[in-house]
Amino acid sequence: MRRFGGVCMNGCVSVCVCTYECVCPCSRVIECNTQDLQTILNILYILNELLTVGGGRRIGVFVSKGGTGILLQLVISASKESPPSEEVMLQLHSVLAKVGPKDRKFGVKARLNGALNVTVNLLKQNLQNHKLLLPCLLVLQVYSSNTVNAVSLGKNGVVELMFKIIGPYSKKNTSLLKVSLDTLGALLKSKTNARRAVVHVPVLLYIYHDWHRNDTCHRHILIRKGILGCLKNITNIKLGRKAFIDADGMRILYNTSTECLPVRTLDPLINTSSLIMRKCFPKNRLPLPTIKSVFHHQLLRVPAGGPVAQLYNQPLGVDDVVDESDDNEDAEAENEVEEKDHHAGNDDIETDINKLRPKETHSRPFEELKIYERFFMELSEDFQVMQYIFLSAPKSHRQIIVPTAQALPLKNHTAAPLQGECPHPATVPPLDLDTINITKDQDGCGDHTHSRPHPGAGLEQELVQGLERVALDGAGPQGGGGGVNKHNRQSPILAAGVAARLGGEGEEMLAEEWVPDTALLLPLHDPDLYVEMVKSTCSVPQFSEVAYPDYFGHVAPTFREHILERVYGVQRTKIFQDIERLIHPNDILDKVVYDLDIQSCPVIDGGESLKFNSQFESGNLRKAVQVRKFEYDLVLNSDINSNHYHQWFYFEVSGMRVGAPYRFNIINCEKSNSQFNYGMQVLMYSVQEAISGRPRWVRTGTDICYYKNHFSRSSIAAGGQKGKSYYTMTFSMTFNHKDDVCYFAYHYPYTYSTLKMHLQKLEALRTPQTYLREDVLCETLGGNSCPLLTITAMPESTSNDQICQFRNRPLVFLSSRVHPGETNASWVMKGTLEFLMGSSPLAQSLREAYIFKIVPMLNPDGVVNGNHRCSLSGEDLNRQWQNPSPELHPTIYHTKSLLQYLAAIQRAPLVFCDYHGHSRKKNVFMYGCSLKETVWETNISATSCELHEDLGYRTLPKILSQMAPAFSMASCSFVVERSKEATARVVVWREIGVQRSYTMESTLCGCDQGKYKGLQIGTRELEEMGAQFCVALLRLKRQTSPLKLRNHAHLLDVESDLMETRCKILIPKPLLCCLGCVPRVVVLLGGEPSPQSEVLSALKQVFIKDLSVLCSVHLSHVPD
Repeated sequence: MRRFGGVCMNGCVSVCVCTYECVCPCSRVIECNTQDLQTILNILYILNELLTVGGGRRIGVFVSKGGTGILLQLVISASKESPPSEEVMLQLHSVLAKVGPKDRKFGVKARLNGALNVTVNLLKQNLQNHKLLLPCLLVLQVYSSNTVNAVSLGKNGVVELMFKIIGPYSKKNTSLLKVSLDTLGALLKSKTNARRAVVHVPVLLYIYHDWHRNDTCHRHILIRKGILGCLKNITNIKLGRKAFIDADGMRILYNTSTECLPVRTLDPLINTSSLIMRKCFPKNRLPLPTIKSVFHHQLLRVPAGGPVAQLYNQPLGVDDVVDESDDNEDAEAENEVEEKDHHAGNDDIETDINKLRPKETHSRPFEELKIYERFFMELSEDFQVMQYIFLSAPKSHRQIIVPTAQALPLKNHTAAPLQGECPHPATVPPLDLDTINITKDQDGCGDHTHSRPHPGAGLEQELVQGLERVALDGAGPQGGGGGVNKHNRQSPILAAGVAARLGGEGEEMLAEEWVPDTALLLPLHDPDLYVEMVKSTCSVPQFSEVAYPDYFGHVAPTFREHILERVYGVQRTKIFQDIERLIHPNDILDKVVYDLDIQSCPVIDGGESLKFNSQFESGNLRKAVQVRKFEYDLVLNSDINSNHYHQWFYFEVSGMRVGAPYRFNIINCEKSNSQFNYGMQVLMYSVQEAISGRPRWVRTGTDICYYKNHFSRSSIAAGGQKGKSYYTMTFSMTFNHKDDVCYFAYHYPYTYSTLKMHLQKLEALRTPQTYLREDVLCETLGGNSCPLLTITAMPESTSNDQICQFRNRPLVFLSSRVHPGETNASWVMKGTLEFLMGSSPLAQSLREAYIFKIVPMLNPDGVVNGNHRCSLSGEDLNRQWQNPSPELHPTIYHTKSLLQYLAAIQRAPLVFCDYHGHSRKKNVFMYGCSLKETVWETNISATSCELHEDLGYRTLPKILSQMAPAFSMASCSFVVERSKEATARVVVWREIGVQRSYTMESTLCGCDQGKYKGLQIGTRELEEMGAQFCVALLRLKRQTSPLKLRNHAHLLDVESDLMETRCKILIPKPLLCCLGCVPRVVVLLGGEPSPQSEVLSALKQVFIKDLSVLCSVHLSHVPD
């Protein structure tokens, strides 16, 4: 071990051992020897070496013992020498450059004792002394990290001094230039200094271009990056951005970046250049007359302080002011890391323990709640005379336009009866997708260009003249509709397979068979019934058209749809293409081809342009602008009575060319990130494919990314925040069919009329053992009815015991679709409803275990009118649960009233679950409420008695995580946040007292764990999740009830064994061959030996919609 020594003036000797303790004697020796130049130099040499090899911990010890103050005092002392010792100053600044970054108060200490000015003066006097200049610049860089110091240095002319040091390309003193640029960059973080440097923007651009041109071997990337860093800081202010544009900076950085693209190691330069160009791209307003929704619904009462009043009290055009504020945040670089939710450091977590405790008193008197008794007839029903209540909205005679052939005779449709007879037998089994006789892809992948052959090819050629939308009823023009499309456009499609089914019935047969018979593929879908449902649906725009996908129906694809692997640099490429618009403006067409603001004729015939349409239920597209030959900017409509919430889209495209590389840009998205950056694709429905026997939505699109654009959001639309921009979601698409009609959507559409149709069809599935009642909970602001379902099992008899058991069943309350854009919630609810109405033993056991109260669509108006988040009140209904208004939020008011009534009669639900969709996370997961877990995430001090809580709220999510492959327990959270205090989950937990109150979130993208890892989620998996939620409730029933279910007791073991994944498959080979089984959804059937036919029947009933649960089959008792 080496030793170093120093001699003090008073004769003492201090020995410094090279350990962590060595720095303390060194600092004391310096303090004692401020007049001994050689001793000071010796100790500075020692310190320099010790701190160089010792790392951060040794420097930390030195700082903690007051070493920084001693060094700074020594700088002051040395500066008083005439002349100052160059070597001492060199060593002092070398040590300070190492110590400064580890001392948080370094800048303050230097400013207070005057060392700051000493370093500046030393710098000015030694501009040619590169040896001394380097450590001085390093210390200045540390000084500049303090904002006050940076401003002070700017006033002393240090910014101008830096521009004397940096210069054009040179092979000499590159280290000094690198440090100078870093120091200048640190100084320019101050906006005051950035203003001083605005005049030097042309110089920086010239220097950067010179280094780019001469550094052909790319040995000095850090210098080039340093220059860009200075430009980046200057362009944080408006004057800097203007100077950058005036100096032709966009063209310089665009050209240099383009030349750097082939070299992967130059990506840091390209990314920084891209960031600067995006920031300096002139801010534009959206190409709209106003960002308010193009549609307006007049409210009967507008609260004075509400969002609608604020919106419409603004003068015309105020909401569209382009904000050039200097608060413009930096445009983010291409981020390849998916964001995760972390509760650590979450300032939104509720810290008031009183708000986390359940309310002990009810807010409404019972007399006021008694009117809701009529929605709970099952709690007082004696079943002497059983009546099924199935209400429906009154029929409308509005003219509805649906897809049909131009030359075909019109057909009069009548609505299916709402009671009694049903259009299809009640014995229709649940859909087994493996038995569907449709055209499948030969290789199991997404090649959708193959069409099956059919014998009527000749007739098909005659039919390829295009379909025109015609009025169903054949009446004359009403409301401007007429029998012909009011936009004078056709939607040409092929009628593949029509001739093969014709026969000799003539034109009437042709009219009936023109559309694929999706009733054979989808038992719960009926195109004619759907049209009848549309007629009774009220919309603000008074839609008169039906979208093909909603009319034909959707069958889940039989192939897997993988999460799209992101191509490196795709976002950068798209951004550069956007920047080309500014550099080469003559290449831009800027032609409007669709505009809802022109109510009389929104479709503008562009000849070679695509044709767009969104005037149908749930449609959302406000404007389409053709930018280049095959590129279109799309603008979404705001939620009605709002000026934001742009995310949901659903629109039609036609007139495409086969093989052309189309690019679509949705330019007014609002969220700062999206799953489109992490593998999610848009959905497309091809009418050509549907008529060819493949009626389905498929994931599609390439080069998908999501990034900030140059369209400015006003502070009003951004919630008072200045300098915010919109985001672009872009994707490329190549069409496979000529004269196709294609639909694009954010997620699988599920309209309000679809819900009404499904409820009608579900009623037809009701068996004598099923109790089903549909009530109209209330009417919405738009005049649509909000259905309320009651589902349970009929009592076995009218005996008192059976009636008592029936009435005392625990309640489960489910709701869905409070946010219209979260269509996946409706698909999950569809799976739940179909399971509950199914004929399987599990479904029967579930009905016998619970009474289900279900509100399948809490926001019908938002769904109908294509909103993303709000109702017609312009408010997020899931933030109104604390104090809902019966006039503005009727569905929430009355749903909460139902729960308040149940709490008042001591029948609060065992489980409350609100189905939602999540746009920024993968998998399916739950949010719950826990006092303990919320307190653990904060610094609240609470006693153990205050935190007493049953952990039963974790049971249901835990069960789902064990049995549902899409469910992730790791993504669940039970923390209560301030921003969520008015949501259904928190209000029902706190005010109604439901411990198991959840929000179940389903991803819009896909899964990153479990069986579906790497796959995008589809309707099959969403419906499966709804069914698995039901099975999980059976397991929960066994854990929360001391009594065994009377019937199908062995099925309680069945659903328990659904979670076992390691059991042996003991199916006899002959039976396996007979069943044609694959290890998919199988169930352990315990109990007494059963005849083979009974087992086969049970298996068939449990094979519900490909319930892909890893289970086992035990058929060892089945006789051969």
